[in-house]
Amino acid sequence: MTDDDLLQFADEAAPCGLPRKTLTWKVLIVDDDVDVHESTELGFAGIDVCGRPLEFLHAYSAAEARTLFAERPQIAVILLDVVMETQDAGLQLVDEIRNRYGMKETRIILRTGQPGYAPEIEAIRDYDINDYKNKSELSRNRLYAALTAAIRTYQQIHVINAGREGLAKIVRGSAELLHTDGLSEFAAGIIIQMSGLLGLEPEGLVCARQDNGFAPVVIAAAGRFQDSVSKPLEALEDATIRRLLLTALEGEDRIIEPGYGMALHFGGRDQRRLAAYIDAEPVSDSLDPGLLEVFCANVSVCLDNAALVHRLKTYSYQDTLLDLPNRRALIDRIDTWLHVRPSGHGWLAAIDIDHFGEINGALGHRIGDQLLQAVAARIGQACADATCIARIGGDCFGVMWSGKAADAEGLRASFDAPLEFGEHRMTVSCTVGLVSFDDVAGDGSEALENAFLALKQAKHNGRGSLVRFDPSMGAEIRDRVRLLANLREAFSEEKLYLAYQPQIELATGRCVGIEALLRWRGHDGELIPPDSFVPLAEQSGLIVPLGEWVIRRACTEAAALQARGHGDLRVAINVSLIQFRDPRFLDRLGEILDETGAPPHNIELEITESVAMGEPTRMIELFDRIKAMGLEIAIDDFGTGFSSLGHLQRMRVDRLKIDRNFVGELGQSGKGGDIAGLVCGLGGRIGVELIAEGIETPEQAALLAAMGCQIGQGFLYARPMPADEWHGWLTDHCARRRGD
Repeated sequence: MTDDDLLQFADEAAPCGLPRKTLTWKVLIVDDDVDVHESTELGFAGIDVCGRPLEFLHAYSAAEARTLFAERPQIAVILLDVVMETQDAGLQLVDEIRNRYGMKETRIILRTGQPGYAPEIEAIRDYDINDYKNKSELSRNRLYAALTAAIRTYQQIHVINAGREGLAKIVRGSAELLHTDGLSEFAAGIIIQMSGLLGLEPEGLVCARQDNGFAPVVIAAAGRFQDSVSKPLEALEDATIRRLLLTALEGEDRIIEPGYGMALHFGGRDQRRLAAYIDAEPVSDSLDPGLLEVFCANVSVCLDNAALVHRLKTYSYQDTLLDLPNRRALIDRIDTWLHVRPSGHGWLAAIDIDHFGEINGALGHRIGDQLLQAVAARIGQACADATCIARIGGDCFGVMWSGKAADAEGLRASFDAPLEFGEHRMTVSCTVGLVSFDDVAGDGSEALENAFLALKQAKHNGRGSLVRFDPSMGAEIRDRVRLLANLREAFSEEKLYLAYQPQIELATGRCVGIEALLRWRGHDGELIPPDSFVPLAEQSGLIVPLGEWVIRRACTEAAALQARGHGDLRVAINVSLIQFRDPRFLDRLGEILDETGAPPHNIELEITESVAMGEPTRMIELFDRIKAMGLEIAIDDFGTGFSSLGHLQRMRVDRLKIDRNFVGELGQSGKGGDIAGLVCGLGGRIGVELIAEGIETPEQAALLAAMGCQIGQGFLYARPMPADEWHGWLTDHCARRRGD
């Protein structure tokens, strides 16, 4: 059989099975003259037209014809008398044939014994009349010629219409098959679509066979085969039908067996094969073989798509590594619980494996996967009464309890014992965020979000902690999100500004510099504290463009001060760790200095002690490069961390800033004053200048000067001021020093 062949005929078999009715052309004679009926039928007895015998139907009046039309037989030709009950009864019946009964394919030959009652040309055209003959002119040969021409026309129109309707069914059927759920429904859809294509009542079955050794199974059936569903194909009683299906499955053939019907093969991927048996045979006038080929190809595509949809559903709701429900599946389970709200409480725990990323990075992904499998097994043992255990993140699991008190503490304690997997034995801890469904007003997504909020707080408290969600956590997060959105808006609309606070030489009272401080005034006119929005900017990554903007504005101010004759004033700029980690930081810093014309020696970069000492080796190298550019460096909040003197000396910093908390305790019983004294002594020994922040009284300034501190900054001298106020303050300050 070639690839182009659609059908393969089976070998002759013993005459068993279903008898087939002989196909005929139905010809209806509508005439009130009985002799016309008898002579017409007698004259064409035993005559075939286009390969089929004629089957005559009889109506002796228009009323009898209407009764017959209501039964909707497939009539090929109507021999219709024009004059019957009335002089135009035949013509009136033509209108009903076409418009009332919708018989558009049927051919109509008008006959009359009264030539004066011939139809108008418009009637022949409008009602698609095939021919008009006088009875006196109709010899047997002429009537045969007219019938043959009409039947051929009917056959051609019928095939075209059947093809059009069949193609429409194929397109609709293919779309419907894509929406079925599972192979059984898919197969049932094939039965329905093929039956519609053949114009039959559903009567057949579909079998699926896996090429991995499983026996063929009946997965859908209709009619007398309905009881065969879900049974092995071998259990089917009819041996011939079994043979047809096996031939179609194994040989990938499409075959028909006269007197029995046909079996079609539908290809597919993933080692899956389908074959359908239909208790019918295609006939040349009712089904174009090409359409059957198109249908088979579409079913094959749909089969592939159905398998793909099945896999996508599996991936959408199942974690393939751990064979657990995934995040989406867990949310659906919670949604169901929240919708029903059964008696009892519902709980959800979000469980994070501590330091899993480090373990995975050190030992590799294969060992990491094994560890996750061991963790999943441990959770399953500890939460045997849980409603659902799911994997909701890379190393994060969700456990749902329904109607029972959540034993989250017991779950956390279950990890005290080591995990054993492969050749490894390892003890890990977990951090847990717990939420009660009583605290969830929305859906499953909200419940999971609340669990993650509690988990985040637990991590903040320390690895291995357990925190239950409190509604205030959500409010805090929403406030932070809103604040960050407002910050982004304020930055894009240039509503942020720099304030400048003078730095004063304690011995002389001379202004030697300023610190540039970022300020934000909200829509209500109130100042938003920097310690509220700067951490948000750092966490979101906004600090990089925002910090660049601060440096540019501060350098612009330094250049302006030099132009006004204050070239000896230093401008200090706070820089975060995130900025220092930006690989383009130094390049952008150099570009800004060039663009603004700011003298590098008048720019001081400030970084906190904890940041400087957190990555000492890297910072030493980075500070060297900054010093090479001509800038100065100050360590801010000095004394709050644990500096190594060796690292401090190698960092080549220019100044240490004494934290304001220590300054505030000068002259009091606290130890802050002692620490301020120690920092001053250290600065003197290693030869760096000292700046004290937060000076508010003359007594504090005097004590610091006595300790060896050179520069002071605080409300005693001036508060942070916008640029215009700062310029006015500097003018007044210089005038006072000159004695004006």
